Amino acid sequence: MTESTTTTPARAGGKVNAGGKAGKAGKTAGRAGRTGTRQAAWLLAAVVVLALLTVASLAVGARGLSLGTVWQALTQFDPTNGDHAVVQARIPRTVLGLLAGGALGLAGAAMQGVARNLLADPGILGVNAGAALAVVTGIYVFGVSSLTGYIWFAFIGAAAAAVVVYLVASLGREGATPVKLALAGAALSAGLYSLMNVILVSSQDTLDRFRFWQAGGISGRDWSVVLPGLPFLAAGAVIVLSTGRILNGLALGDDIARGLGQRVGLARGVTALGVVLLCGSATALAGPIGFVGLVIPHAVRSLTGPDYRWILPFSLVLAPALLLAADIIGRVVLLPGEVPAGIMTALVGAPVFVWLIRRGKGAGL
Repeated sequence: MTESTTTTPARAGGKVNAGGKAGKAGKTAGRAGRTGTRQAAWLLAAVVVLALLTVASLAVGARGLSLGTVWQALTQFDPTNGDHAVVQARIPRTVLGLLAGGALGLAGAAMQGVARNLLADPGILGVNAGAALAVVTGIYVFGVSSLTGYIWFAFIGAAAAAVVVYLVASLGREGATPVKLALAGAALSAGLYSLMNVILVSSQDTLDRFRFWQAGGISGRDWSVVLPGLPFLAAGAVIVLSTGRILNGLALGDDIARGLGQRVGLARGVTALGVVLLCGSATALAGPIGFVGLVIPHAVRSLTGPDYRWILPFSLVLAPALLLAADIIGRVVLLPGEVPAGIMTALVGAPVFVWLIRRGKGAGL
């Protein structure tokens, strides 16, 4: 009778332990839920900022327009109205800013995850330089003058540069460490841009066709420039956005990633394919715009932490916001002329790059 009604200390302790574990699990789940809700709210705020900058891109310029005029031009277009014509001309430019900015932001975030280096960026690791040299070669040797030709040469150059940087960084006992990747990319960029300049100074015709594109920007583009790049941008975005868990594993190191069941070589290859598609397309469409892929993923981490499942969508939204903001400022800062968006992003990105180096956070993630 006594045994049936008395709870033993072992059983009581087991119940207490079980209850404690359940309580901890509940608290962890609650914190995760609150974190996800907060990040979702920040992402929604970023989308709102991007929407406002999109509207501003249609309204602001050498010829400023009211929001009412912009709305009328979008909903009740009158071809005889000069203001409406200005809005229609700015639409492809704005769409290109959204596409190129999103591509560079995603590519930069993915490259930082693969290289485990906060200094990784399509410009710094030589990918943009490879694409630019390939386009110049296409113009000089093959007489390429269409965007379709630019895209294919940009893809080849971006892929070749990425492979060379990785192979050079892999030499030695430690393999492709984050620091070696950054150094190899910087050295390759300097060499490729030197070769590009050799071609440009030897051919005035090539220089005339290339110099407008070289500055990097989204002005002067129309739908004939934007539309051919859409399939490549879409494919690259789908690939990179699906690699959030992969990048989280790679950020822990190759050994831990393998222990978690990842095939590290395949993971890097898939991610690199997405990066090449994004960088090649963006560079062909808008020229070699630098620092967007560096600044945005770094800034995003202050909101999301190290989780790439959040870093990637935030970069997709905030990178085009930065590019559009740079383009808008460039339109009005030196009226009646314009400053290309690529120059404006460099003015923002270069100090951030120096700050990252001085903080000593470039060694790895």
